[in-house]
Amino acid sequence: MIEDRIPSSETYVVDSFEAFYRNRWQRIYRAVAVAINDSDLAKEAVDEAMTRAYERWRAVTTMSNPEGWVFRVAMNWATSRLRRRGLLVRELETPGVTYQPEPEPGLVAAVRSLPRRQRDVVIARCLLDMSEVDTAEALGIPVGTVKSRLNRGLAQLKEALT
Repeated sequence: MIEDRIPSSETYVVDSFEAFYRNRWQRIYRAVAVAINDSDLAKEAVDEAMTRAYERWRAVTTMSNPEGWVFRVAMNWATSRLRRRGLLVRELETPGVTYQPEPEPGLVAAVRSLPRRQRDVVIARCLLDMSEVDTAEALGIPVGTVKSRLNRGLAQLKEALT
């Protein structure tokens, strides 16, 4: 029967999400791990955000930046957990984040030394390669704030790395 060969809309939703998950999980994980300085919590946060994305996939696919939405959900979830623990920033006990390609020596430490708000913008713009508009939408801030935080953050990084 021809009906058996035509995928249902539900099958498309699952396939679409699976492709998104395969293509974006590692990227979002790296960004969150650098931002919060905790690779284990980053894994949990991205998994939680991906679960929420799957539950709302039809709505998420209509967003202009689904990856930014997942990043923001993961960051909010992780930040909430860190606050509960009384640790807003913590050092990694063991380096658990795999980077490809390997970053400049000291770059990750320099990014982690930025104030959280600047760090989030630098990570979204530079690591996730989001536009200013997408970064603003993902972080819930105005585009002008993205620009100023990025400029200040990059200036601090340049100073720290030279």
